[in-house]
Amino acid sequence: MSLDTVLVKIDGELDAALDRLNTLLAIPSISTDPAYKDDCRAAGDLLVRDLASIGFDAELRDTPGHPMVVAHGGPDEKDDVPHLLFYGHYDVQPVDPLELWNTPPFEPQIEEVNGERVIRARGASDDKGQLMTFIEAMRAWQEVNGTLPCRITIFLEGEEESGSPSLVPFLEANREELKADVAMICDTGLYDGRVPAIVTQLRGLLAEEITLKAANRDLHSGFYGGLAQNPIHLLTQIVADLRDDNGSVTLPGFYDDVPDLTDTLREQWEGLNFDHARMLEDVGLSVPAGEQDRTPLEKVWSRPTCEVNGIWGGYTGDGFKTVLPAEAHAKISFRLVGQQDPDKIHAAFVDFVNARLPADVTCDFGNGHGAPASVMSTENPAFEIARGALSDEWGVEAAFVGAGGSIPVAGHFKNILGMDAMLIGFAKEDDAIHSPNEKYDVKSYHKGIRSWARILAALSEAA
Repeated sequence: MSLDTVLVKIDGELDAALDRLNTLLAIPSISTDPAYKDDCRAAGDLLVRDLASIGFDAELRDTPGHPMVVAHGGPDEKDDVPHLLFYGHYDVQPVDPLELWNTPPFEPQIEEVNGERVIRARGASDDKGQLMTFIEAMRAWQEVNGTLPCRITIFLEGEEESGSPSLVPFLEANREELKADVAMICDTGLYDGRVPAIVTQLRGLLAEEITLKAANRDLHSGFYGGLAQNPIHLLTQIVADLRDDNGSVTLPGFYDDVPDLTDTLREQWEGLNFDHARMLEDVGLSVPAGEQDRTPLEKVWSRPTCEVNGIWGGYTGDGFKTVLPAEAHAKISFRLVGQQDPDKIHAAFVDFVNARLPADVTCDFGNGHGAPASVMSTENPAFEIARGALSDEWGVEAAFVGAGGSIPVAGHFKNILGMDAMLIGFAKEDDAIHSPNEKYDVKSYHKGIRSWARILAALSEAA
């Protein structure tokens, strides 16, 4: 099978590939709003028809929420070729505030920004443009060679932007059908907007909400001030105690399951020349916070955190009301790494708060929920093969990187389907995902298609 001919086909069909993407982008598949339920199904139906047109056995599978797209293609199971699972999501974020969009969010536009062509629409980068890079690579392989270089299972979700409530039950119910050698997830981006990257570790997340309760009603501070407990004072003391002067988290046992970086990853990350000063300057800051004995890149990719996401209580309206509030509230999140267990951290957090409560104050804990970190084994030869293929396409050495955020599906693939996932994406930091005027570079779309074609060829040849 000829890779060069496939790449030529991709180059010659770019305009047609953009047209197909624009057709998908025009469907307002907003999963979190019930008003768009039919549109979500329409997007799934469109993808099923498109995959069927290039030889996949494709179906729309119903769930209690929005449907999943499942498709199978490529050589027979008996052939000695890799079996890959590809994941993306066809649902998108809401578009509010609509008045901040320069063009209608579901009327895709090709624009020029700083000399580069971009596709402007909701979902252009997250995740319709990304998932279509893979489908277009499959199309070119099929049209040139009449078959695919690997066995491919495509799994497209319709609820990623609304918390994926149907994902785990669906994976568990279809475990045997969806198992493959390795998963490919296209929902990430380039490093520094130019370096192709494979994300090999994602931080997990634990979300907590607490309410401290003291008196049975708000109190007049003139009558009770200095005598009654003020839950806001107590809450701020507890929150302050969660980190020490070095920026480290003080929960007992918090760092027990946190690994140090391997020498290989440390060397690669140092070679990326991460510019933390520019990153902070972009948001009006200058001094790195957090653990002072760690590098800035370690802090955002491989170290755990504790952050206060919201805190409130008492009177917060216009003017002034001199009360001692009966309640105080906070939302606190932990980003987790390595083998940190969300349940273990939740238990430590509960003990930590309760140990600081005086007799007259109680604490209600919301349903602390979370997911562990995902750490992929780069000892799997597929990772280095894919890295080489990406380097060949982009003309710069691809990197194994971490990600500060959480993409739970990668952990579900590992825990439920028993396989690692390669997270390879072509988005840029300024694509404005989840914001008005979302965009995706046409160059990223084009080179993303070529990248998947190269990766599939390299994996097939190495089998």
